[in-house]
Amino acid sequence: MAKGRELKGRIKSVENTRKITRTMEMVATSKMKRAADRVSAARPYALALGEVLSHVYTPELAEQFPLLRRPAQIKRAALVVLTANRGLCGAFNTNLLRESRARLAEWEGQGVSVELHVVGRKGIGFYKYLGRDLAGQRADIGDKPSSADAASLIDGLMARYAAGDLDAVFITYAKYKSALSTPPATDQVLPVVAPAVAGGNGVARDFLLAPSATEILEALLPLYVRNSVYRALVETAAGEQGARRTAMKNATDNATEMLQLLKRTYNSARQAQITQEIAEIVGGASALQG
Repeated sequence: MAKGRELKGRIKSVENTRKITRTMEMVATSKMKRAADRVSAARPYALALGEVLSHVYTPELAEQFPLLRRPAQIKRAALVVLTANRGLCGAFNTNLLRESRARLAEWEGQGVSVELHVVGRKGIGFYKYLGRDLAGQRADIGDKPSSADAASLIDGLMARYAAGDLDAVFITYAKYKSALSTPPATDQVLPVVAPAVAGGNGVARDFLLAPSATEILEALLPLYVRNSVYRALVETAAGEQGARRTAMKNATDNATEMLQLLKRTYNSARQAQITQEIAEIVGGASALQG
């Protein structure tokens, strides 16, 4: 019964694995719900900031603010890549890293000098394995990013851009559309581009501004940049949990199918052994009678 014992051991091992993956699926589902709530809560504020910026912005004012100035040519840029600290989330990290490598290859092929800032242990380990120098690395931002995390991540780059040390800043993140759709995306953070207002129909609006538009933009622009990074952080965190939930559900389903196959194989082997034992008993009894 060596084969039967081996099958029983494999059945027990798969059952234990299924318990782990099912538990991880439940934990990821719970975290994903809270992360998705943070994404939903961040969007109205971002839309309001964008609407105010689009109404206040004018080409004349743009010349007064370094964050709005568009360089004639991008020669030096910074790319912030957001990844997870942990694995077991399918191709989530792989897709983000593939997107970031494609953008690096595109820009460097155009002669742009790109410095890399990576968030997350998976991204840090990957680029270190490739031998790529990192201008910045962070592994202390968890699955509940805050506005303070976003500020600490972008404020230094924002100051360097305002000083003319950088011509552009981009961020690669997971764009959260739903629990099953979190495609990688790369957005431009700096220079700030005033978003188009939906439903404007080209009708200009008159505003009485207090304080002046200059003072409003001075306070608004850093907030807008930080909020863009914050949204990327919370969307990536939600996408990670959604990808982990999907991966663990698939693993649980695969373990269930494997258990069914192993149990059928075990039952067949057990039935064959019983049949053989009965045949031996009958044969022995017939020999004694003969």
